[in-house]
Amino acid sequence: MPNANTDNPSALSQVQHRAVSELLRVSPAADDLARRFQEAGFSLALVGGSVRDALLGRLGNDLDFTTDARPEDVLRIVRPWADAVWDVGIAFGTVGVQKDARVGDTVQRFQIEVTTYRSEAYDRTSRKPEVSYGDSIEEDLVRRDFTVNAMAVVLPEKEFIDPHHGLDDLAARVLRTPGTPEESFSDDPLRMMRAARFAAQLDFEVAPEVVAAMKEMAGRIEIVSAERVRDELNKLLLSAHPRKGLTLLVETGLAQYVLPELPALRLERDEHHRHKDVYDHTLIVLEQAIALEEDGPDLTLRLAALLHDIGKPRTRRFEQDGRVSFHHHEVVGAKMTKKRMTALKYSNELVKDVSRLVELHLRFHGYGTGEWTDSAVRRYVRDAGPLLERLHKLTRSDCTTRNKRKATALSRAYDGLEARIAQLQEQEQLDSIRPDLDGNQIMGILGVRPGPVVGKAYQHLLELRLENGPMEHDEAVAALKEWWSAQN
Repeated sequence: MPNANTDNPSALSQVQHRAVSELLRVSPAADDLARRFQEAGFSLALVGGSVRDALLGRLGNDLDFTTDARPEDVLRIVRPWADAVWDVGIAFGTVGVQKDARVGDTVQRFQIEVTTYRSEAYDRTSRKPEVSYGDSIEEDLVRRDFTVNAMAVVLPEKEFIDPHHGLDDLAARVLRTPGTPEESFSDDPLRMMRAARFAAQLDFEVAPEVVAAMKEMAGRIEIVSAERVRDELNKLLLSAHPRKGLTLLVETGLAQYVLPELPALRLERDEHHRHKDVYDHTLIVLEQAIALEEDGPDLTLRLAALLHDIGKPRTRRFEQDGRVSFHHHEVVGAKMTKKRMTALKYSNELVKDVSRLVELHLRFHGYGTGEWTDSAVRRYVRDAGPLLERLHKLTRSDCTTRNKRKATALSRAYDGLEARIAQLQEQEQLDSIRPDLDGNQIMGILGVRPGPVVGKAYQHLLELRLENGPMEHDEAVAALKEWWSAQN
């Protein structure tokens, strides 16, 4: 294996070598499981993305299998063998398994899903697919999303099955559907988003007939639940080439249904071209933010980069002097971000963080070219809170000017701000700015019980702390008493 046709014997030899190497690595777990299915009278095959990734030399420890065994038989076979079993997907014919197996000198943990041969289709009035089981692996493969995911390796014999020429498409780096795109997308409209996601993950091209079907059927995505759409969008954004996938979503019209704020950024240029293409600027900012990531893909940062300017279309004004303005687009954008992310069922914490970054992304530009007071630095850090490092990256990424002198000046100004922050952090512990007196001290000094007045006093001392820096205890007590006297 593989035994598919190819015009390039050398390329096939490389594919064979990669696939065999990858399959040998996972054999201790995969072959052992396959033999158990054989002994029970069933067949088992590695399938879908696992085969694709083996051929690409990037197979991980998450393995997908398909079988003619029904879910109840799968459970009976795997329970004595697995370290853990879960059946949350059993309504769709999927059983999950965890197994630790020795690979060479190490013990590796494998996450396995075994799915009964099946076919599924969407009822136009329902968000849930109707699942029916099949009796052959060929029937199972034809219902898969793309040909590069419609290949299988029967175990333990290692027989390669590729009825839809997925290997040829893998070599050509193109995404096609096993049947017609219209049939595939009718079965599950989310596959249209998967086309964009795989283009972004694998850097593949999408076949013209698939793109045409996506354009024609884009509205069908509305039948898919917000949670499934969100999960596909996340995978796209966290991929190696998100711009490629996002561009496809916009060009096919899918984005109009799942993230309409993105195509809305394609503003008509005024006749004098006095403002940037906001859509193209946004994609550049996303790429520049990705380049600044240090510990792998950061969904919070990438979402903030993608959404940071979505308030511009609603705030665009043509001024009398010919300039174009977007006053307060960061405030409007933060509210729009919260609304869209909530509709896509993101967690409250992620909605809060991304909205906050969108709201703060212009803050740096409000302080001129470096004339930052200590008070301004403290407030910048306080307002960003734990998002400060992401705000640094987002603000730096937001500079897409081709004017090298202007870009250099902005970069130096931000370098100066970061240096000031570091200096003040060392002196004042900026990460945890608090008033110089706590609530208990305030109540003791003023002789009051818990209530709104304590909160007001606390806020007053916090403002003094932000404005003037740390105070000695006696100085803080005097300031509190002065404030209290003014209240009465």
